[in-house]
Amino acid sequence: MKMKAAVILFAALLILSACKKQIETNMSETVPDFEYTTQDDKPFGLKDLNGEWWIAYFSYTHCTTVCPRTTANMVDVQKDLKEEGLSPRIVSFGIDPANDTPEVLRQYAEDYGADLHSFTFLTGYDFETVRDLSINTFKAVLETGALDQRTHSYYFYLINPDGEIVKKYNGLSGEDNDVLVDDVKTVLGN
Repeated sequence: MKMKAAVILFAALLILSACKKQIETNMSETVPDFEYTTQDDKPFGLKDLNGEWWIAYFSYTHCTTVCPRTTANMVDVQKDLKEEGLSPRIVSFGIDPANDTPEVLRQYAEDYGADLHSFTFLTGYDFETVRDLSINTFKAVLETGALDQRTHSYYFYLINPDGEIVKKYNGLSGEDNDVLVDDVKTVLGN
């Protein structure tokens, strides 16, 4: 009788685990509480994201190397997800807050065709604050460089409803961006 109960319990656990949607993860860092300023000059913080899956990356408007590609790729990810009926929040942490005012960020978003209903560009802090966030939380380099350029991450990050970064993706890779879209579809049950 005990063996039969064990087999039934094991089968039930297998069925339940098959129903749980999971993705392969490669990070486990908790995003600290924050409240910054959006492209619409409004406050926006971690409390606005609690309980939701969201995507983050780092950019700045006068970048001449990585950002034009990563921002265009993120807008493509947003469009691909929207076609699937999904609109997770996307947050761009601006890494040149002295120059990237809300007005500049809003124009940048419009230039790239970002849907600001779910895409938020942040500023309203100093460089050391965003540098600390990049290095200590997202585990990514962020330094000032020559000719007013910045050395920074080109990764996209998926954050779970508890504010934990669970996976990073190469934002310059079409293949990784497809994986990001598939992972979001998985975790949001689509």
